[in-house]
Amino acid sequence: MTTKDDLRARLRIPPERLDAINALLLDPNTRVVNDLLDVVAKYGTPEEINAKAARARDFDTLMTRLAEHDCRYLDDLIWLQEQRDAGAFISEAEYRRLVLGAGATEMAFKDGFAVTLEISAAQYFPWLIAEAKQAIANRELMPGRFIRVRKMRESEADCGDMPAFAAAMQIMGASYVETLDTKGTDGSNIHLGGPDTITGYFGGIGQPNDHVLKWVDEFLYYFTTYGTQQVLNINPGTVLAGYLLHQLGINNEFKISVFMGNDNPYAALWTLLGAKLFSRDHGTSPLIGFNWGNSVNNKTIEITAQFRKALGFEDVVRFEHHITETYKHIVIQPYNRRDELVALADHVPNISAKHEGGDPDVEVMREHPSDILEYFRAQDEIEAAGDMPLLLRNYLDKHEALNRTARALTEHGLSFIAAPKLHHRQ
Repeated sequence: MTTKDDLRARLRIPPERLDAINALLLDPNTRVVNDLLDVVAKYGTPEEINAKAARARDFDTLMTRLAEHDCRYLDDLIWLQEQRDAGAFISEAEYRRLVLGAGATEMAFKDGFAVTLEISAAQYFPWLIAEAKQAIANRELMPGRFIRVRKMRESEADCGDMPAFAAAMQIMGASYVETLDTKGTDGSNIHLGGPDTITGYFGGIGQPNDHVLKWVDEFLYYFTTYGTQQVLNINPGTVLAGYLLHQLGINNEFKISVFMGNDNPYAALWTLLGAKLFSRDHGTSPLIGFNWGNSVNNKTIEITAQFRKALGFEDVVRFEHHITETYKHIVIQPYNRRDELVALADHVPNISAKHEGGDPDVEVMREHPSDILEYFRAQDEIEAAGDMPLLLRNYLDKHEALNRTARALTEHGLSFIAAPKLHHRQ
């Protein structure tokens, strides 16, 4: 009788299989590698690329750049910096006392399992300032992580929106992700249109043919021009390209989108095996955010956490889990995973609680509830329709949902990561 251990032994990968992979990657005639190297060469050596990105990302460089262009956002950044330095934002300790009263000093919080408070999508820099003003006035928390889905070219042309947001993240100590324009909704698949061709998307919205190389080219442009380090990733081809860039020595990072559909432990294992295969000697990977599909349950996350740790990625790859979603056009409502998060957050580390919509009880009362399709609207069209105040209201509803999550975690003796330089101070 074949035992489980006998079967397990058959899963061993012989060294010659790895030799075959290396032979393919190192063969000077392998076109799929050569084409990637040609794109990288446009920007210099990996060392030159990293140096350009570091200079572009430097805080003083960003502020000088905004000043030289007489950007209207510069005053807002100075204000944000002043508010941080003056201690205007509620501290973590103050927040805990606000929620728990005197009992806060007796509670033993599980700081080793702190949940990152994440919001999406922070499309426009002025929204961040409106959020900060509300947080000061209402003694609320600012997110520790921001996701952006605005068109990059539009942001770049918008009076410094892109460098202003990057500078704000440094003031706050928060992390953020941008979404490149080279994605499946950019017309990359010439055969797909609207709902009348919806079945064509069943294989994934994709980045067909040479669009992986265009994605790499676009990333390296923003990396070297603005220091944009973390971008969204939605396709197996661009995930592999991200691994290969990192293997070359480029300090790129990415998070996998919910749209990639990782919704079971085996999909997660495949993704993390690739990350391990192309990790550097000191254990880093460009994969720093792993966004689960909305159908994932706690058991799947727990199973994946086990082999994430075994692969050495527990501190490297953050599980990003949707707690709320936009009210329209993405999931069946009501959708609220906060209770499940609380059940996970005392034993699964390195999770972020992503708030893509307001709580359903808030959204249902809005004349204009949040809608995932708004992400694909141009700024000019939104402003011409007079809808920008409505979209800001939707964003602030997400901010409220995020703060409800922070309160729930605190009430259960669990920890959170808000904007570190604003809230996690002594």
